[in-house]
Amino acid sequence: MQYHPQPTPGTARPWAFPAPERGSLPNGITVLRCHRPGQQVVAVEISIDAPLEAEPEGLDGVATIMSRALSEGTDKQSAEEFAAELERCGATLDAHADHPGIRVSLEVPASRLAKALGLVAEALRAPAFTDSEIERLVRNRLDEIPHEQANPARRAAKQLSKELFPATARISRPRLGTQETLERIDAAAVRAFYDAHIRPSAATAVVVGDLTGIDLDALLAETIGDWTGTPATPRPVPPITADDTGRVVIVDRPGAVQTQLLIGRIGADRHESVWPAQVLGTYCLGGTLTSRLDRVLREEKGYTYGVRAFAQVLRSGAPDPVTGSTGAAMLAISGSVDTESTGPALEDLWKVLRTLAAEGLTDAERETAVQNLVGVAPLKFETAASVASTLADQVEQHLPDDYQATLYARLAETGTVEATAAVVSAFPVDRLVTVLVGDASRIEEPVRALGIGEVSVVTG
Repeated sequence: MQYHPQPTPGTARPWAFPAPERGSLPNGITVLRCHRPGQQVVAVEISIDAPLEAEPEGLDGVATIMSRALSEGTDKQSAEEFAAELERCGATLDAHADHPGIRVSLEVPASRLAKALGLVAEALRAPAFTDSEIERLVRNRLDEIPHEQANPARRAAKQLSKELFPATARISRPRLGTQETLERIDAAAVRAFYDAHIRPSAATAVVVGDLTGIDLDALLAETIGDWTGTPATPRPVPPITADDTGRVVIVDRPGAVQTQLLIGRIGADRHESVWPAQVLGTYCLGGTLTSRLDRVLREEKGYTYGVRAFAQVLRSGAPDPVTGSTGAAMLAISGSVDTESTGPALEDLWKVLRTLAAEGLTDAERETAVQNLVGVAPLKFETAASVASTLADQVEQHLPDDYQATLYARLAETGTVEATAAVVSAFPVDRLVTVLVGDASRIEEPVRALGIGEVSVVTG
């Protein structure tokens, strides 16, 4: 019996995050393009500088409704006709609103890019915003709210934002609006937000994929390049302030068999030099199954299926020459435990943080984190969509085009001592806001006994 020869591994090739080419269109749209041979599904991300803080007072959620309505018909096509045209292209189109602005995302086979970009341009240039479609989108959004309230993780995130940030700050309130604000939104409000903020000079288009044989300059000029509007006015970005006084807030869910944990504060964003060390240290603390939190709370104690620590940029503007960065990242620890283990799990979590501050990370932990973070990058950016999304994030956060490429080199250069200092600074035991979604009658007293901060209870 003859066997085929056993395959042998090839020589590893050096990898670097793709470098985009930057340009612009006559109508003011900034363009970043990235040719990726073999990527026959092209990804397009259009980022528009229309942040949630631009929403009119009392109309939280209008940016979300407007973004969802962009694909619900134009001046030429009904919502059904527009959806059918997208389907014929084999394209997917999504739009959403977040604190940095509006993001429109397209994925389409390279052979149908021209048709799909034409549809995107039509949606941006002349959305219909009919009364019936806006009313339907508002109803749909209102129907989502009870489900979000019932989800412990979503409820914890909502409470943490409310606790950390001033009530007057848009970032303290639900990103997608509340029942009260959504019920005020109509087609006129959506149209007014569109007219005030959606214009080509406020947009950046990122195009990633195999562009062989595609005259992208001509294609963009014929589609989104034909979109016109008045110049955008530069928008001031006020600094983010937060109250991270150590305290515990229990969102009462009578009868809950589990407690959702969310422990957080704000810290450095990507403009600050400590970011790579903060990423590395946070990964050592709770970035994977082998990190410290999981080793203790999951493997040794069996309290949970997993606890994660992470840093997520909330909003980031270009650094002010006098005051420095105007952005911030949410630094958080998240997970769930059974109700009876809430007190012991929190006690052991604080022990992990205190031990980390006293003894530091080990060289082995640092090495594993670097291998995981840097080594996985070629797989993480295997698709055009992942590259395009990251480049669009850089645009929204006012970062240089080569930021992601240089980040990996900086991670590899970060030492154990530096990573330890960053993660200890990120998670000081006396400056953490802890949100617990669970049965207050069973967890309040054990949590009070820990002495990790003043404890209050709110209804769920």
